[in-house]
Amino acid sequence: MTERPSNVLFLCTGNSARSILGEAILNHRGMGRFRAWSAGSRPGGRVNPHALDLLQVMGLPTQGLRSKSWDEFATPGAPVFDFIFTVCDAAAAEACPVWPGHPMSAHWGIPDPAAVEGDDEAKRRAFREAFAALERRIALFLDLPLASLDERATRLRLAEIGKAP
Repeated sequence: MTERPSNVLFLCTGNSARSILGEAILNHRGMGRFRAWSAGSRPGGRVNPHALDLLQVMGLPTQGLRSKSWDEFATPGAPVFDFIFTVCDAAAAEACPVWPGHPMSAHWGIPDPAAVEGDDEAKRRAFREAFAALERRIALFLDLPLASLDERATRLRLAEIGKAP
């Protein structure tokens, strides 16, 4: 009998950029050990085109990625999450729904690449920087010996990852 993958939710306010990147990176790099989703407290209704372009350039699948409300995951039949990561300061400060199963959570704040003004190159650079920061943090998360850490140690390690440059 195989263990089920750990379920992870990436939260942001608009669910158009950072949380979408986190979902795509973890689903690709997690090698079946993790299943990731993303959502927003006030979703914009569409994924930022720069996020989709970057994911395609990086060779990550984009099929099924969409901007959605976190309310979608607070209903009966929704996945039960093991981990929830907020990737923007605004979502971290909001009152979140009560998640079944009491998932471990951490704040992994990343500057919003969608808020960058300027030409397309400046915007692409901001998205690459957000991607790189999320990829580093997800790599650290994937390297955690979760089976051998107790709850307190896991929570501490998740918080430390959120402070990684």
